[in-house]
Amino acid sequence: MAGFALDFEKPIIELDNQIKALRENAEKENKDVRSELAKLEEKSRRLREEIYSRLTRWQRVQLARHPQRPYTMDYIERMMEDFIELHGDRAFGDDPAIIAGVGRLGPQKIILLGQQKGRDTKQKLYRNFGMPNPEGYRKALRVMKLAAKFKRPIVCLVDTPGAYPGIGAEERGQAEAIARNLFEMSHLPVPIVVVIIGEGASGGALGIAVGDRVLMMENTWYSVISPEGCAAILWHDSTKAEQAAEAMKLTANDLLQLRVIDGIIQEPLGGAHRDHDAVAQILKTRLLQEINDLEKIPADRLVAQRIEKYGQMGFFEYAR
Repeated sequence: MAGFALDFEKPIIELDNQIKALRENAEKENKDVRSELAKLEEKSRRLREEIYSRLTRWQRVQLARHPQRPYTMDYIERMMEDFIELHGDRAFGDDPAIIAGVGRLGPQKIILLGQQKGRDTKQKLYRNFGMPNPEGYRKALRVMKLAAKFKRPIVCLVDTPGAYPGIGAEERGQAEAIARNLFEMSHLPVPIVVVIIGEGASGGALGIAVGDRVLMMENTWYSVISPEGCAAILWHDSTKAEQAAEAMKLTANDLLQLRVIDGIIQEPLGGAHRDHDAVAQILKTRLLQEINDLEKIPADRLVAQRIEKYGQMGFFEYAR
């Protein structure tokens, strides 16, 4: 991706630049370089497979934060038809950090909502770096209740470094807004499919992440705290984030083994940031499959299974 590369991506970028330069020179000089190109492209493919087959947890965290990774609006533009965004919580205001609306996913009419980050400074400030305020969660709940009223499946795309921790957010009831969403989402009588598409941090993620199916993209993370936050608490040193990430077991494979999530969505080789169109098609196909399966379950049983699913997570005992 032009202009930005993670440290472990640099050998791939250098090889891709060689391939690009060879093509351009061949066009200028009208040379046949097909055999050389084939060798370099095969070398690039093998290098990608080697690097991405042994990523550390910290490297997956970095990929989840990649500035060219597709965000909620990128998926909406590629997956949805006739999407109409709905604004405001009917109590305080609108929150651009959460997008919510109605539209069609192929033949399926759905409600879609998700957290939205920004790419440049202006967008980042407008979207509050993808950190929702209470009005964002209340807007999300208002739209999800519309889904229940009109019997439409809900799709939630999660990508946030956390709920906004500012004084104003706390004064307007940040904790209550998230807690209310957890309670209400557990009882909504329509299918809910949640996908972690980037960062899934703390209650900021969980506020729109209670679902019948919770999936993670291959290179994402989902945890109660960021690796930097964990390192700052445990060792008073946020630079030990890589060490924290390894201990936290926050990747898709970790959480599938722990039965916190229900499945992993594979990304194109090299990560979702390398091919937005391809990964959007992969996600769309998987969402339609999950919705189709869930719509076969009666509403009362769907809610009962959802509550049971979360009730079985973790371990606890009663004190006597």
